[in-house]
Amino acid sequence: MKLWGGRFTKETDQLVNQFNASISFDQRFYKQDIRGSVAHVTMLAKQGIISEEDKTAIIDGLNGILNDIESGSLKIDDTQEDIHSFIEAVLTERIGEPGKRLHTGRSRNDQVALDMKLYTRDEIIEIDSLVYELMCVLIDIMEKNTETFMPGFTHLQKAQPITLAHHMGAYFEMFKRDRQRLSDIYKRMNYCPLGSGALAGTTYPLDREYTAELLDFYGATLNSMDSVADRDYLIELLSALSTIMMHLSRFSEEIILWNSNEYKFVEIDDAYSTGSSIMPQKKNPDIAELVRGKTGRVYGALMSMLTTMKGIPLAYNKDMQEDKELTFDAFDTVKGCVNLFTGMMKTIQFNADVMEKSTRHGFTNATDAADYLVNHGVPFRDAHGIVGQLVLFCIDKNIALDDMTLEEYKAISPVFEEDIYDAISIKTCVDKRITIGAPGKDAMDKVITLNKDYLKANKTIV
Repeated sequence: MKLWGGRFTKETDQLVNQFNASISFDQRFYKQDIRGSVAHVTMLAKQGIISEEDKTAIIDGLNGILNDIESGSLKIDDTQEDIHSFIEAVLTERIGEPGKRLHTGRSRNDQVALDMKLYTRDEIIEIDSLVYELMCVLIDIMEKNTETFMPGFTHLQKAQPITLAHHMGAYFEMFKRDRQRLSDIYKRMNYCPLGSGALAGTTYPLDREYTAELLDFYGATLNSMDSVADRDYLIELLSALSTIMMHLSRFSEEIILWNSNEYKFVEIDDAYSTGSSIMPQKKNPDIAELVRGKTGRVYGALMSMLTTMKGIPLAYNKDMQEDKELTFDAFDTVKGCVNLFTGMMKTIQFNADVMEKSTRHGFTNATDAADYLVNHGVPFRDAHGIVGQLVLFCIDKNIALDDMTLEEYKAISPVFEEDIYDAISIKTCVDKRITIGAPGKDAMDKVITLNKDYLKANKTIV
């Protein structure tokens, strides 16, 4: 029986039923729906709107339904319109008349708004915990690689020498900002819509602040129309999830490049690679490629949600049912990608010798050679030209700057002396960059300490 059937004299067309129904996806809400209903009837009894006996019967019945769903003894009936109808129908069938009082002072509009907030709140905490775990893996890589030299790139061209710790630290900062965004969204959305009714509240003397307290909200929402029409928090969250996926996708792209035969910077563990059905030599970075590809799904969810909401007048409209499937898919996609990416990074091997050799043969120390000349009185623009000649000489000879003899240096500029070799050694080039945020070991050690303190103090966003 439909919750709204009293006004209708004809049966709904079966195709309309199927098109209208949401139980195929909103059954994910069963825990949140039951939790919200328990809080609601607890408040109703406190306010004297229903009796203590009815409250007890309803709560016992709801807890029984929860246990039976989780044990598998009660299957969710997908012929029902939604999870709210299913639970209320089963409750009334089991406990009789008291079950019919469950929905007193409540609409499905504020009920579904509550369930979506409760579910989303749980998902934010879970996603945050996965990002936190990835950051723990990154900090471990950073600690072990403060002297693992590699080229830093601009325009995909070797630019200046850095360390693996420094490179990983850039992603650590990105994921730190991602967690801050999740925290902001959690705080902004954590107000309870229950008690808003369909759009204009109710004449029952509800204690909305008490309901909010029971459900661990900061308080009650302050406008009943906005309460049932608000999906801003989902748009914000999908934007934050899109940013997480963008960061993972950039990271994946680098892992894919580094895994190529041309780079050979990394060796991806067999557990996170696949082979070719025809080419036996292949070891493909499929996890990184799939993460990169699945980013578009989350972007799509954000764009769909923005498009759905852009023309909807107040208050609730059925269009808003579209928020669930795409948001659920985004949740699942992000959790799967972060989890698998963390496993890949935990087991990946970095080829430090190959990285350092690439650094030496990419002229990443050219800027330091120019700085050497400046420190010996040569104007920077002249120094820039001199080092350009050095690079052309090395390209012609297929050698690195470190491999030039002092005589060859002096033939291009008499300013060079024996100390040029120390000035342009990769270790010197990195370690003398000591400002906070730079790749030098002293600077990196300070940042790693700060990041470890951050992880210790921020294990969760709530």
